[in-house]
Amino acid sequence: MAKLVAKTYGDALFAVACEKKKSVEMMDEVTTVRDIIAANPGFMTLMCNPQISVDEKRDIVKQVFQGRVSEEFYSFLLILVDKVRFADVEDILEYFIMKVRDEQGIGTAYVTTADELTQDEKQRITDRLLATTSYKKIDVIYKVDASLIGGITIRIKDRVIDNSIKSKLSSMKKSLNKIQLAEE
Repeated sequence: MAKLVAKTYGDALFAVACEKKKSVEMMDEVTTVRDIIAANPGFMTLMCNPQISVDEKRDIVKQVFQGRVSEEFYSFLLILVDKVRFADVEDILEYFIMKVRDEQGIGTAYVTTADELTQDEKQRITDRLLATTSYKKIDVIYKVDASLIGGITIRIKDRVIDNSIKSKLSSMKKSLNKIQLAEE
């Protein structure tokens, strides 16, 4: 349900941004607001409190955001308050950012390795990802996980390439467990 809400409202904000030809500018302010909200959990607690009226929440949004973000984005935040969807704001903003990045041809890859990579290795991975995807630019987020033993896993959106020793051993174990030994 939350994904549907994020998609519905995120698509609406994206449509407004495209109509105004301000998708990149709006993405910058959406990213800033998302980061501010994430850094201030008390704000979300306040905005999701059922004892605070919609009018009071509108006043809070006005005090915090009016004049600091574009009129379109400010109006969008008020709509979220009016429709009692402010609890989903972080997912909605994340979805919007993803839509703009897709429009701009910017991807994100999550790369996990057993050991820290050198700058040269990281550059080769980035170059290879750009060559094998349709992205014009790709942001690569690296993580080290010693439990992989060796190899690499790459995740882009919902696609995962797992070339780790850990997964190969797991696959081998499953295959061996399926083999039935002949009784003598």
